[in-house]
Amino acid sequence: MTMALSPTPGDTSPGYPEVSFGYTADSLLAALVSEHAFAMVPARDGRHYLVTGWRIRRPMPEWTRDDFYGHSGELADEAAFRARVLELAEHCRETIALDRREDRSRVSTPWGPSQGATIYANGVVFHSTAGHGGFLLSADRSSKVHRSLRVTGGAYEEDEAWAIVAFTFPDLFTGFERRCAERTIKDSFPGAWEAITGNALEPGESRKKDERAFFDKHAHDWIVVSAIFSGYQAGFTEVIATLGGKRGPGTEERRFLVPSEEYCVDRFGFVIDPERHAVYGGPSSFVGWQGRTA
Repeated sequence: MTMALSPTPGDTSPGYPEVSFGYTADSLLAALVSEHAFAMVPARDGRHYLVTGWRIRRPMPEWTRDDFYGHSGELADEAAFRARVLELAEHCRETIALDRREDRSRVSTPWGPSQGATIYANGVVFHSTAGHGGFLLSADRSSKVHRSLRVTGGAYEEDEAWAIVAFTFPDLFTGFERRCAERTIKDSFPGAWEAITGNALEPGESRKKDERAFFDKHAHDWIVVSAIFSGYQAGFTEVIATLGGKRGPGTEERRFLVPSEEYCVDRFGFVIDPERHAVYGGPSSFVGWQGRTA
């Protein structure tokens, strides 16, 4: 459904759960999906980010910024806010249709005792624990996972490996979850993605592949591994760099001074330009620096 970009209270979309758009008492664009509340909050440099709340027991025009506690990433504009909210509503609707079952499980998992489980299907169970969680697959289910992604023991943790389960059994997941899983597989398991699909990932399509390319390209360059505003050289940032960004015992380290206005770390690190960034051997702002390498 196409909706206007200037909502008024009562601006809704059909279906369950219903989606309502409006404004808060402090003029934030907001939305309600079932008992989930969302708002678009302005940040610096003209950006915005999504905040979330739960069971706000007042009409939307009475909500305020203080009713929201979760932070769910940046938003480009109002259209992006609406798209995100409608996507989450679609996810809720599809989740209801999948009819997942909750269970008071107390089984042992690799992440600790289960404090509750969600049964997606026979042999596909997600466990929540005190500190982490993930999917436990039966031997039969795990055998259906591609060998390049299969985890011995059938335990797929919730940070990245959950996506392997969604990628293998897409009919058990919503469209939103499948899209997130695809993104995670490309970012975290690019070799497996390419082997399974036969499609090569281009630059910008996989974080891990891009990271490998960055460090391969700069294997013989000095890459910053630590930085601090200099307390001895005004306007400069003192950095510690290593060849190729390597870390660990025996790694050669050098200090450099970089103009603070220039020091901006990209996705994988700041590369020293020896023609502009001077090797520094003076007093250090790093606590415990012993002058290991000048």
